[in-house]
Amino acid sequence: MIRKELGAREGERKKFNAVFSRFGKKANYKGYSETTVLLTHVVEVETGSVVTSHIWFGYTAGFEKANLEVGAAIEFEARVKEYTKGHVNKKYGINNRKKDYKLSHPTKIKKIT
Repeated sequence: MIRKELGAREGERKKFNAVFSRFGKKANYKGYSETTVLLTHVVEVETGSVVTSHIWFGYTAGFEKANLEVGAAIEFEARVKEYTKGHVNKKYGINNRKKDYKLSHPTKIKKIT
């Protein structure tokens, strides 16, 4: 969901504001369930521009220390990184992989409301 305009900032750490929406679960490669965090309305603090409508992060110690409550506004720093989304299905000759940008390694997570 994060758009190409972040590409110009690839590798930089930026400060963002977002709203904590809920916890979730995802299965990792070993089949175990990991707790995740859904943030919505993600805005870059410096420019005031909306970065994405939502983003999922792993529930790290930084999020745990922030004592999150549904609807709480939070501030965090994250690095802008390129990634490849989509999949390849060799059997049917499908390759819909595309480059996009994401936020990674969130730190300095704190509630601002």
